[in-house]
Amino acid sequence: MNTAEQTLLLLKTRGPQTAQTLSEVLHLTSMAVRRQLEAAEEKGLVTHVDKPGKVGRPVRLWQLTELGHARYPDRHAALTVDLLQQVRTLFGESAIDRLIDARETASEATYRAAIDPAAPLPQRAAALAVLRDAEGYMAEATVGDDGSVMLVENHCPICAAARSCQNFCRSELDVFQRVLGPDVKVERVEHQLAGARRCAYRLTAIA
Repeated sequence: MNTAEQTLLLLKTRGPQTAQTLSEVLHLTSMAVRRQLEAAEEKGLVTHVDKPGKVGRPVRLWQLTELGHARYPDRHAALTVDLLQQVRTLFGESAIDRLIDARETASEATYRAAIDPAAPLPQRAAALAVLRDAEGYMAEATVGDDGSVMLVENHCPICAAARSCQNFCRSELDVFQRVLGPDVKVERVEHQLAGARRCAYRLTAIA
């Protein structure tokens, strides 16, 4: 992966960043990173906003544009939405519910096979993140100081389908709860369909 792609990927997975922060991660000079960002801006892939800094000097934050996010597309988005509409037209809304139930059952079986219900919460969450990452969600799990875990999905490969039928999102939340176990509280704290940059879930062990 070249530097330009790495820069865009960091903006995708970490959200708005300064050129200085990106340069530290990429081990490049700030000037080199700014050149990458300005080139991407000319292509319409990134944009920037200037915000007041701590000492009065503005801080420039770079972020992906809609075109930049589109470099990480939904899987066969247009076809998926069209198929969902055809199912609705031919068989009714109940057929969509059955389709979601079938997907939910298959996903749950896959996750259960890979997640040890007796393992500590961080280990369970890490296993789920690996599975979701393999499905294209750019997922990662991080443990907080309080022992809770944040499961973050920086991309949604079924976003178009979820916009067409939001029960897909309800279904995923229910599956997470069941495979992680009754001793875990699962909360969605960020949601792309609600305007957030990503989807994020707080996982907390129940005493």
